[in-house]
Amino acid sequence: MASKIRIGIVGYGNLGRGVQASIAQNEDMELVAVFTRRDPSQMPAEAGVKFEHVSTVEQYKGSIDVMILCGGSATDLPEQTPAIAALFNTVDSFDTHAKIPEFFASVDAAAKNGQTVSVISTGWDPGLFSMNRLLAESILQQGKEYTFWGKGVSQGHSDAIRRVPGVKAGVQYTVPVESVIEQIRSGETPELATREKHERICYVVAEEGADRAEIEKTIVNMPNYFADYDTTVHFITEEELKSEHSGMPHGGFVIRSGVTGQGTKQIVEFSLKLESNPEFTASVLTAYARAAVRLAKEGAVGAKTVFDIPLGYLSAKSDAELRQQLL
Repeated sequence: MASKIRIGIVGYGNLGRGVQASIAQNEDMELVAVFTRRDPSQMPAEAGVKFEHVSTVEQYKGSIDVMILCGGSATDLPEQTPAIAALFNTVDSFDTHAKIPEFFASVDAAAKNGQTVSVISTGWDPGLFSMNRLLAESILQQGKEYTFWGKGVSQGHSDAIRRVPGVKAGVQYTVPVESVIEQIRSGETPELATREKHERICYVVAEEGADRAEIEKTIVNMPNYFADYDTTVHFITEEELKSEHSGMPHGGFVIRSGVTGQGTKQIVEFSLKLESNPEFTASVLTAYARAAVRLAKEGAVGAKTVFDIPLGYLSAKSDAELRQQLL
């Protein structure tokens, strides 16, 4: 049996714990250590998990094949990925779409300097949705593509409402407009404004004595988050939030409606329905960790995206097994 892929995890929030669970489901992988900014001695005692402070990562050079980075895209990954890519093969889920080109350039320089492979922006969007947008556009040259997210919990938008004065706790759901989805599935290609594709529903626990009308006004008019959407705010109790809104479901659709020949309608659709957004994203990261190691063994260096990696590199199966079983 070939030696197992040795993996390090950087960050131990919901995504990091999801990666840990995913590694346990992959027989060709083993977890070497989890690197955290917190005091390792204060981390939960778990069988088979070694916690180290993130400042010690360099000591593991040569004993870890790939680092899976589980920090946030706003502040963590722009610093962590280039720094760690200079030392290790890496995989991350950087998801600020508008900043991917500059993030790629920064990571590419670091990885080439360190002679490593760094797979950026994996997960489901960017990631799996990106591949499906590319595939559908390449096949249906004449057409229009639509991406819908939800119904699901948006971590960034939930965090935004929790920062509103007077809000004790809260969660936000992104909900696609079903009538619009059906319109596109029927072969129509409408021009849609942001407000027409999704609505946002907020469940908020207000602090005692807080002005609920002011909280609602602040949320629905928040630029970059809610101002461009039809937003509904529901005030609930802490008990209701805990019992009814503690999960992290998500999902979405990529649909391309196009024509071939003399106006023949064709539709390509890819969809996800997820009970746990972080666990699913973690599973995508883990598959791309396998691909990163394979690319590195072939001598590749630099930053890569899902567009650069053959699908077969994600699988633990041999090329012959893939041809026999899945082709």
